[in-house]
Amino acid sequence: MKRARWLAVFPLTLSVVFLIAAQRRSSQAAAPEPGDDWPVYGHDPGGMRYSPLTEINRKNVSQLKVAWTFHTGDVSDGSGFKQRSGFETTPILVDGTLYFSTPFNRVIALDPATGQQRWAYDPKIDPTWDYGDGLVNRGVATWLDPVAAPSASCRRHIFETTIDARLIALDAATGQPCADFGEKGEVSLREVPRYHNGWYHMTSPPAVVDDVVVVGSAINDNNRVEMPSGVVRGYDVRTGKLRWKWDPIPPNAPDASSKPFGQTWWSGAGNAWSIMSVDPERHLVFVPTGSASPDFYGGARLGDDKWADSVVALRAQTGEMAWGFQLVHHNLWDFDTACPPLLATLEHGGRKVPVVIQGNKTGFLYVLDRDRGKPVFPVEERPVPQSTVPGEQTSPTQPEPVAPPAIGRQQMTADDAWGLTPSDRETCRKAVSSLWNPGLFAPPSLQGTLNIPGSIGSLNWGGYAFDPRSSLLFVNNNNIPYIVKLISRAQMSEARMHGPRGEYASQIGAPYGMYRNVLFSPSGLPCSPQPWGQMSAVDMKTGKIRWQVPLGSMRDVTTNCALCHGSGTPGTTPPPPSANAPKLSEGSGSLSLGGPIVTAGGLVFVAGTIDPHIRAFDAKTGKELWQAELPASGHATPMTYRLPDGKQYLVIAAGGHPKVREEKQSDSLVAFTLP
Repeated sequence: MKRARWLAVFPLTLSVVFLIAAQRRSSQAAAPEPGDDWPVYGHDPGGMRYSPLTEINRKNVSQLKVAWTFHTGDVSDGSGFKQRSGFETTPILVDGTLYFSTPFNRVIALDPATGQQRWAYDPKIDPTWDYGDGLVNRGVATWLDPVAAPSASCRRHIFETTIDARLIALDAATGQPCADFGEKGEVSLREVPRYHNGWYHMTSPPAVVDDVVVVGSAINDNNRVEMPSGVVRGYDVRTGKLRWKWDPIPPNAPDASSKPFGQTWWSGAGNAWSIMSVDPERHLVFVPTGSASPDFYGGARLGDDKWADSVVALRAQTGEMAWGFQLVHHNLWDFDTACPPLLATLEHGGRKVPVVIQGNKTGFLYVLDRDRGKPVFPVEERPVPQSTVPGEQTSPTQPEPVAPPAIGRQQMTADDAWGLTPSDRETCRKAVSSLWNPGLFAPPSLQGTLNIPGSIGSLNWGGYAFDPRSSLLFVNNNNIPYIVKLISRAQMSEARMHGPRGEYASQIGAPYGMYRNVLFSPSGLPCSPQPWGQMSAVDMKTGKIRWQVPLGSMRDVTTNCALCHGSGTPGTTPPPPSANAPKLSEGSGSLSLGGPIVTAGGLVFVAGTIDPHIRAFDAKTGKELWQAELPASGHATPMTYRLPDGKQYLVIAAGGHPKVREEKQSDSLVAFTLP
């Protein structure tokens, strides 16, 4: 009764109050949301590649249009003694500026709204050295000096590691080298055992944590037994002084049981060539390591070869190893730990567990406790096929996770063989039948071994993205079969001259050279069943695959021979197809090199395919909602950001790949936004 009288006495007052509140709500809804940066390669230091942005979402993603395109001018087709280039960079956005690296290692700063250049720095690399990866660089890193004055020179550093093995620090405001860092802004990274120009290089951005900038290295595959050391090093962010170093393979480790050449155990590499992640709270850097040298024969490096082919947690201040977990023992397949470690928190066993999610080229996903490196989902040591090659000693078991299931195909029989025509299928069936094929981890042989996935991997450096709200992990993979064959030293010259086209590698210092190739049909397409590339969503709470769909298409491979390569890279050259040759459907799936990102708008963005497109998938269902054609294939990982005016952008590097001979090459950094 009293309440009713109160309402009756003050009707006008209440109306005014409600009107003012409504106006405030309307004003707040119309106000632009704050900007959101992309400050490191994976958006956050742990590399989840999750963006909280929602302006671009399921309802409007189909309206995305090109906002601007920037041309770097840095592209090489491999002629004139230069290496061939690819454009694999993922830009970062900090302090209202977009920073990225080019295939020639130039660092460029852009206006993120217009794509206009603010500055560029050229380290003047030599493009003619024998870089095993071609001319590529995947990005830069940054560090802000918390004690420097706002106007101080080099208050914010931009770090780049170059393909000719230098660590460079630039002033983010001007692009000039930081004079107090190393020698006039750079530190030589060539002071490693067995260094050789070109063989030892850098392709991925460094990691920054606890005022330390951490660098790995890329080392050419299959060249010889004794390759450069895969040492990981930490440098002071201000001075460039070496703070620590950690070698995944201890040099010349004594082992009386492993002297096939009258020497102690010997090798090289085991290097960290992919992207590292950091945990600032735990003061840890997580390092993915690759194969020991040479990749396909391990008679000179008997044993597990720790800590090659592992994920390792190092203490950021000292380089001391906190823990390590090896994903492949005594690697004979080039099954590197290529994926970046991803740091997340999962609900498991009724509690929240900080984890490291680590993928491998095998297609396996390992979920490890972040503090101890122990498996969260069980991992079993399972027996694997044993080598018949004299001098080789295969590991008797390999660690295989019980969950999640493998991403992609790991076995293929003659009955599985695929072909565009009945003749193609029969040729593939006979080829599969002629190869040693006992399944995953079948070692290289003298007769020829079928490996699926092959050395390009089911998963590669593109990695994955994680949505912390749904606990879904989004990952793209390849289903491409390979032939691998060991060739005695005495027969290598004859094999190079008269053998099938593909990659022949000397593996100097070993008794065997190596041949490998994609297993192609006469039409130039893989002999494995479609799809050749997929996008998957994995529920990391349950360890089950939620959905899986084809990614991209290779329907033009028979005309532009995108997988065809000469000596030194996988591939072969099939005969040109006839004019009336049958065509693939759009959903064949494609080889993809480059990774996904996920947003709070319910979208997974990914490029990476041979067909030059970037796509958006519904994160809940896997339905493709949008695609846009690019100037060339976008073999890179995209990124997204929102400027203070509330506008969200999506950016992808589109330039092609140095080892995939596609029809188009480009130098384009492309930004999309809503009209």
